[in-house]
Amino acid sequence: MLFFVMGSTGIAEAMEIMLLAVVSSSIRCEWHLQSWQVALVTTMVFFGYMIFSIVLGLLADRYGRLKILVISFMWGAFFSLLTSFSPSYVWFVFLRCMVGCGVSGHAQGLIIKTEFLPRKFRGYMLPLSMLFWLAGSLLIIGLGSVTIPTLGWRWLIRFASIPGIILITVFKFIPESARFNVSVGNHQAATDTLQRIAKINRSKMPEGKINEPISERTGSFCDLLHPKYIRTSLQIWVIWLGISFAYYGVILASSELLARNLLCGTGNKAEEEVLQEAKTPCYCHMLSPSDYQTMIISTAGEIALNPFNILFINLLGRRWTLGITMTTTGIFFLLLNICMSRTGLIAILFCLRALVSANFNTIYIYTAEVYPTVMRAIGMGTSGSICRIGAMAAPFIAQVLLSASIIGALCLFAIVCFICAISAFTLPIETKGRALQQVK
Repeated sequence: MLFFVMGSTGIAEAMEIMLLAVVSSSIRCEWHLQSWQVALVTTMVFFGYMIFSIVLGLLADRYGRLKILVISFMWGAFFSLLTSFSPSYVWFVFLRCMVGCGVSGHAQGLIIKTEFLPRKFRGYMLPLSMLFWLAGSLLIIGLGSVTIPTLGWRWLIRFASIPGIILITVFKFIPESARFNVSVGNHQAATDTLQRIAKINRSKMPEGKINEPISERTGSFCDLLHPKYIRTSLQIWVIWLGISFAYYGVILASSELLARNLLCGTGNKAEEEVLQEAKTPCYCHMLSPSDYQTMIISTAGEIALNPFNILFINLLGRRWTLGITMTTTGIFFLLLNICMSRTGLIAILFCLRALVSANFNTIYIYTAEVYPTVMRAIGMGTSGSICRIGAMAAPFIAQVLLSASIIGALCLFAIVCFICAISAFTLPIETKGRALQQVK
């Protein structure tokens, strides 16, 4: 129940985030937007995410993970529906920013799942949660290929809000984190939760009482900079920023390379002519069925490395796995500079999506494990906030700089990946086989 309900938060989040790559061509045509205006939409979504991620993390450590999760879903679904009625570009940007504020609270689903899972299963169950993100990504691309040519992008946004609305009603089947209740001294609530779980599983509660120290206060941002965690926090933030930059860079660059036909040796126009046309406000090129097909294939790549990712996480540990996949990601970004056919491009994009997904997978697990319960939500929230800085920068590199210099944009993505790899290899704490810490 925990795996499917909390895992499904990834479906809702993926649909709201991936929506931007699918509708960018449509809004560009409807409102005659330039490249920087299209990029600004994505940037403002992640700006809202960045601001609220820390705030909701603090509130979750104080008032509970489940409450914040429900509120964030209600907020996100409400503003997502409003976005479909946007009368202008300005309203569209503002409302999507509000959606980003709500989506920032979806990470509490992962935290609840992490705090219930025993350590011997975390290395297997948490990576499998990426199946839900993949399902959401494929669903929004598939819906886009059918909905946009017939009903338009507004109906696609309405359909994208449905999973979030459904989940709001399903959350009542999942209890508040027992670890959270223990951390705030509510031992009875934690005991009731464990008894409920035992009853569902037709099991029996162990004898005795919960005996855990009560934290004097909830976590704060200053705790992340405590001498015990400061190096870990700083290196994690560098990695989160770089992974997000690379992940959304791949997604947005894929749609740009396809929509503008920037493939070596294909298309009817010379590359310079296509780039010059892309700089004009009237540039309009809707995604074709083959473009959607390519996006689906490259997105499916996100699951390709999952079995190996699970194996490496449990054998090599979180640090080495992340360092290796980040290094390989940088190499594949450099390979995109080579002249290739559409088939070659699809193959490279497939591998890149597999790698960037594995990176996100590993850093999510590591961050949730490395911080104690009293500061886990603020640790995840702050990391998610830093992560959005990379996501905010990605559109201007993948959509704007790419128009001016393909080599410059791709090399920049590669350099950031190599920096993250160095940071991953040198992380001071390995969480493989480590029990979750309850107090600082």
